[in-house]
Amino acid sequence: MQALIMAAQLILGISILVILHEFGHYLAARAFGIKVEKFYLFFDAWGVKLLSFKVGETEWGIGWLPLGGYVKIAGMIDESMDKEAMKLPAEPWEFRSKPAWQRLIVMIGGVVVNVITGIVIFAMMSYAYGEKYTVNSSLKNGIVPSEIAKEYGFQVGDKLVSVNGVPIVRFEESLKIKHILGEGVTYQIERNGQLMEVKLPADFVKKFSDAKADFFLPRMHFFVSEITPGFPAEKAGLAVNDVITRVDADSFEFFDEFQSLLKAKAGKEITMTIMRGTETKVLSLKVEDNGRVGFKPDSKDFIYEVVEYGFLSSFPAGLNKAAETIDAQIKGWGKIFKGDIAVNKAVQGPIGIAKFYGGEWIWSRFWLFTALISLGLAFMNILPIPALDGGHVIFLLVEMVIGRPLSEKFLERAQYAGMIILLTLMVLIFGNDIWGLFK
Repeated sequence: MQALIMAAQLILGISILVILHEFGHYLAARAFGIKVEKFYLFFDAWGVKLLSFKVGETEWGIGWLPLGGYVKIAGMIDESMDKEAMKLPAEPWEFRSKPAWQRLIVMIGGVVVNVITGIVIFAMMSYAYGEKYTVNSSLKNGIVPSEIAKEYGFQVGDKLVSVNGVPIVRFEESLKIKHILGEGVTYQIERNGQLMEVKLPADFVKKFSDAKADFFLPRMHFFVSEITPGFPAEKAGLAVNDVITRVDADSFEFFDEFQSLLKAKAGKEITMTIMRGTETKVLSLKVEDNGRVGFKPDSKDFIYEVVEYGFLSSFPAGLNKAAETIDAQIKGWGKIFKGDIAVNKAVQGPIGIAKFYGGEWIWSRFWLFTALISLGLAFMNILPIPALDGGHVIFLLVEMVIGRPLSEKFLERAQYAGMIILLTLMVLIFGNDIWGLFK
């Protein structure tokens, strides 16, 4: 069931974004009087369609191959590679008959709509939910660093003070991707009442991307907030709001200590002593091989605050979040091109994206990841690769500089080259997804 929910969320999210992206091209084309012959969600490869109907001059439909979508704009060399139509004299309602600046607007229409979509979703989420954050000063027990964080000098119980000289008011600010992707980041921490610095080297992100773990988490006392169906905790009778006090004969105070005890008992039978209200109970269960028993913890240690936004004030907040997301993408791809991050560690295919949505349908999470994917699609589409919007944009800019269009033969060959590049990338991405499942 969880897999079906993941798949349903992925299909819905991608369908919304593909339709909006292609609608951006469609609206721009129609605004300049350009004929749009087809508008398809998914590809009708080899002419196979799930649904199609015609309204005016445009055929609308759904294809069978769920790898995106397209609009077929008359008089344009695109993925349809309709050479016969291109041999005929140009008509005034064709793409190729229009001035370069109009064609440029048509080509960036999809990317613009994807960016606007991301901003609007972020804005509406800010308006509906506000921004909940953890007050950093309420982390009285400090942090629990990951193994990679320990390598760079963090210790259990460290309290975060600032990042690159900027005081940390919200704990979540300390984990922002802009810090992880930064060129050398300095954290100021408090350890045993003394202030000191921990510096991360420029190549830190390479190790971090390999680790696939949170850099650090708040150290906390905990109680059971949610039971995972089908796991040992549920079978043993663990319940929401239970407080676990012992694993076998070992007592502990914090969740990280509890996790360490479970990892040491991985694959073994244990007893857990719990407090349920005023009652003490002992449960028997087997720890999973990964050191987990199947529940989510929560804590009453922290102070949370919510920033609320009015309808109008939510849009600047949405714009800021979108700008931060795009900035992180630019920095991330910069790291990929420099070799600091392996492509297979950074690029996710459909399976990886579905996992982000999760096996439970939570609308706030659905819209969050849909906004992130929308901005990701905008960024990917504007890359200067033939067959993508960015490739067409580059060719149009060259045309505007030299004062004449590039030859149709050159554009055809570039389109073929771009399609080969994209197909190769898709094979690698799908292969990486499948390999990840086996791993």
